[in-house]
Amino acid sequence: MIEKITSLQNPKIKNIVKLQQKSSERRKQNLIVIEGLRELVLALKAGFELKSVYVCPDILKQKSISKELKPENGYFEISKEVYQKLAYRDSTEGIIAMAQPKYNGLDDLKLRKDPFIIVLESVEKPGNLGAILRTADAANVDAVVICDPLTDIYNPNTIRSSVGCVFTNQVVSTTSDEAIKWFGKNNIKTYAAALTAKNFYHETDFTGPSAIIMGTEANGLTDKWLDQTDEQVIIPMSGEIDSLNVSTSTAILVFEAMRQRNFYK
Repeated sequence: MIEKITSLQNPKIKNIVKLQQKSSERRKQNLIVIEGLRELVLALKAGFELKSVYVCPDILKQKSISKELKPENGYFEISKEVYQKLAYRDSTEGIIAMAQPKYNGLDDLKLRKDPFIIVLESVEKPGNLGAILRTADAANVDAVVICDPLTDIYNPNTIRSSVGCVFTNQVVSTTSDEAIKWFGKNNIKTYAAALTAKNFYHETDFTGPSAIIMGTEANGLTDKWLDQTDEQVIIPMSGEIDSLNVSTSTAILVFEAMRQRNFYK
């Protein structure tokens, strides 16, 4: 018999809220919260294990739920009021799940012969991280490496803004020191995006094993990266401002690299 939950005070519902709000709880319980049918399907395809699924029959348009979305002893029906308490999206979908996360290390990455990697130093906004993960998926880059992170890759806002691409990419969180050492060991050339650079990005060769290093919008990259990358590149700008949103800048560099690599053929 399916358990139905109608109270906002239900311990399971309170725990989901706690997991949504605190990365420390996600780590402690080894659980993440995934909202939306598309995101859940992508998570399943990537091998993430669903621990529990909460469906609001009043909202979910797809009435028949696949067996994979019904974990044994972990399938619940919730009222519309309860779902709206949990949902992040304005356009509700009616399904939320808790899953076991995956945390990869640099040595776990599976790379092609001439890999292309996005590196983000101290990214702090989940929305920016999510947008960059969408770009990474669209361009089919090898990996996204997050150095000295200030936001959790499984923050619900990251999952939402990435439309599930946090599950389709190889994502690693590590320190800058470890990443710099690893790129050197694996002979991957690093390119820092910097306002002080002299080389234009579209005149730079990204066809070999490459990694672009992106900093924060407020402060750019730290000296650690600026001093130790192989080259610095800049996006030429002719307006009044001197910088773009980091997700936009990343997309520009990534798709130039893909163009050079005959991405469209």
